[in-house]
This record gives sequence, structure tokens and C-alpha cells, in this order.
Amino acid sequence: MASGVGVNEKCLEEYQALKLKKTHKYIIFTLSKDSTEIVVEKTSNSQIYDDFISDLPETECKWAIYDFEFEKSEGGKRNKICFVSWSPDDAKIKQKMLFASSKDALRRSLVGIAVEIQGTDFSEVAYESVLDKASRGA
Repeated sequence: MASGVGVNEKCLEEYQALKLKKTHKYIIFTLSKDSTEIVVEKTSNSQIYDDFISDLPETECKWAIYDFEFEKSEGGKRNKICFVSWSPDDAKIKQKMLFASSKDALRRSLVGIAVEIQGTDFSEVAYESVLDKASRGA
């Protein structure tokens, strides 16, 4: 069921900047204070994957886009844009439900996503786990 939450225009602008201009390495999205729209919480150009992981809170739901770069076994670098739906076990049930029902609005508005990751704990968004998913279709 859709929640009726809108997607702020800045979300699309920052996503295009990441996808086309490579201005960011990742973007963290959240719900506005009044829960009426999805907004950009943070953008970063840090190349360190652990910086991205540390921006995912232990008790709050978020969405994220990560420009995941990896080496293919036969050489050569690949990039895959990953959509992360972060819903940790310790988040409040009401927030989890609102984020789950609002995800599609954001997901549909971001064209060109190669990998989608559902994360409920840090092991599911660990570098090796994402690498496994990203390299399957590489």
C-alpha cells in the first residue's frame, strides 16, 4: 500500500548529480519531519565504504543510493548504482511501516538503479554482501 508520501525535487536533483556527474558517492534519504515527503538528509563524496555504513543509524529507517565501484574478476572496474532500503530491527514499528509503504515512491522516481538491497542489520549492507549482489549481474 502506498503511503501518499511525495518525493522532494532535491532528491531527484542529487540523484542525477550522483549518476551523471559523479558529484556524490552516496546519498541518504529520510522522511520530512511531518512525514509528507521524502527528502535528502545527506550527500557525501567519501570513497570509504565504512563512512557510508556509519551514516546508517542503528534505530532509524533510511533509504540510500550508493555508487558502488568494484573490480571484475577478469579485470576492469565496474560501477553499479545501489538502492539501499535500511530498516533496522531496532527501529520503531510505526516508522518501519511508513518507510516500507513510502519506498516505492522514491524507488520509482530514481531511474537507472542496478542493485536493490534490503538491510535490517549491518551484515546485510556489509561491503562483501553488497559486492556479492553487485557482481552477480556484472
